[in-house]
Amino acid sequence: MVRVPARVVAFGGGTGLASLLRGLKKYVGSRRGALSRMPLADLAAVVTVTDDGGSSGRLRRGFHVLPPGDIRNCMVALSADEALLSRLFQYRFPRGPGLGGHSFGNLFLAALTGVTGDFAEAVRLSSEVLAIRGRIFPSSVEAVSLVAQLDDGRIVRGETRISRSNCPIRRVRLRPRHVHPLPEVLEAIRRADLILIGPGSLYTSVISSLLVDGIAEAVCNSAALRVYIGNLMTQPGETTGFSAADHLQVLVNHFGTGMIDQVVLNNRTPSPRLVRRYRAEGSSPVILDTARIEAMGYHCTVADLIEEGDVVRHDSDRLAGLLVRRFVAR
Repeated sequence: MVRVPARVVAFGGGTGLASLLRGLKKYVGSRRGALSRMPLADLAAVVTVTDDGGSSGRLRRGFHVLPPGDIRNCMVALSADEALLSRLFQYRFPRGPGLGGHSFGNLFLAALTGVTGDFAEAVRLSSEVLAIRGRIFPSSVEAVSLVAQLDDGRIVRGETRISRSNCPIRRVRLRPRHVHPLPEVLEAIRRADLILIGPGSLYTSVISSLLVDGIAEAVCNSAALRVYIGNLMTQPGETTGFSAADHLQVLVNHFGTGMIDQVVLNNRTPSPRLVRRYRAEGSSPVILDTARIEAMGYHCTVADLIEEGDVVRHDSDRLAGLLVRRFVAR
């Protein structure tokens, strides 16, 4: 358990991190009024910047800006009011020369980067527009891509190509190899009481956000409680057939044993309808092998963390509630 109010840093990208933030923001306080009694004093999200697909990839190639998509999703998730402004940021143009497929929020971030000349400042100002409850940082403000070495020895460059690979991934790294982190990210890690790693795509979101120079070292040296949140489903190509322990072992292979203290996992299988749908796409529920994880030296907390709709997602409220009850003292 960590002290109250706690400072939390969360790593990842994509929909997994956004789901986590959407639940945790309800526990973030302020210095005024009743909110000061909330269990979280600060919530900082560190988001990967290696995306090169979709709208983000097009903006990256056309305007030489960092990919805004994952950061946009996290900003909307942390917005105090996910009504009109949030819907506007998530609006995706269905058609139109040059506009089709772009989201308004991505275009807004790209334009604000052009105005300020600073992507991190654009993120900060956009966060003010959305009145987010927390802080969001890109893992770096330098142009960077992801490179994977596959089990058959091939080298694959680019997040999109890596995620589509049908060969197991041996290791990933950044290109260029040495990329500077934001000083604010290292400071947030230094002051953190609780560090959350995941959920999110193992190689292309979680690991890529930790590969920037100094970040993994800062996490490993941190006095904070460090918790890995396991994924619900495998990803075709990237983690086909992976169990929960397989995911954790990949983190150990990249960063050593000193990055994680505890593990949080889902213990409910999705409905047969959704399992069939995912299997048709090459995905399956992550196998829950807690005995193997505990043999690796990590304590597991398991619970029903699934929200079912058209897709399988972490239930934001259940996951956040579990994390606060289990790891933040009152």
